[in-house]
Amino acid sequence: MLLLLSGCRVSSPTSTLNPGYYRVLRSPESDLPRRVYVIDTADSLKLLIPGTGQQRIVSAKAAQNWAFYSPKIDIDVFTLPFKVRPARSGLPPQLNSNFNAALYAGRRLDFHRYTYQPVTPSFGVRKLRSQGFGYGLFAGIGSATINELVTNKQINYTYEGVILDVGIAAIYDAHIFNIGLAVGVDNLMDPNRRVWLYQRQPWFGVLFGLNLN
Repeated sequence: MLLLLSGCRVSSPTSTLNPGYYRVLRSPESDLPRRVYVIDTADSLKLLIPGTGQQRIVSAKAAQNWAFYSPKIDIDVFTLPFKVRPARSGLPPQLNSNFNAALYAGRRLDFHRYTYQPVTPSFGVRKLRSQGFGYGLFAGIGSATINELVTNKQINYTYEGVILDVGIAAIYDAHIFNIGLAVGVDNLMDPNRRVWLYQRQPWFGVLFGLNLN
């Protein structure tokens, strides 16, 4: 079964777009190529056409007719503060807060659009709003409490077992950190994996991470 997730970033106003190559999402000019180099000076946009030497100058007011997006590969390190495990073998659903850290790699799309708010007949304020979302795979290491309850009484002691997490995640960028949702499975890294009730069983969690690129 293939499970797909998506996440989005809350719209946030920023001042200018970082110089670089962007793909045109919305434009009043039909003859413009899909990929241009954008220089945002706050007062205007300078669009450089790759391979031609041509350029377009877009005023602050006219910028409201333009929108861009940029795809990229996203690599993050994140931690899962908690997991929700569904009910299994007579045990109710569980909320686990054991340590978990993982490396995430996926695809990210950032969307950028301009708005213009008139203040007086001769003056207005241009704003840039950015939205983005990402999705990908993760793998990491963590711990789980192993005892007689989660092994159908096959062991009579309690310990913190080392587990390997793998799964899929959807994230959005909250500027300083990333936040999102994850769905994964755990693999206990010792012989008790044969009797652990949650071996390779799906769980759901919330993740927090630090953007490395």
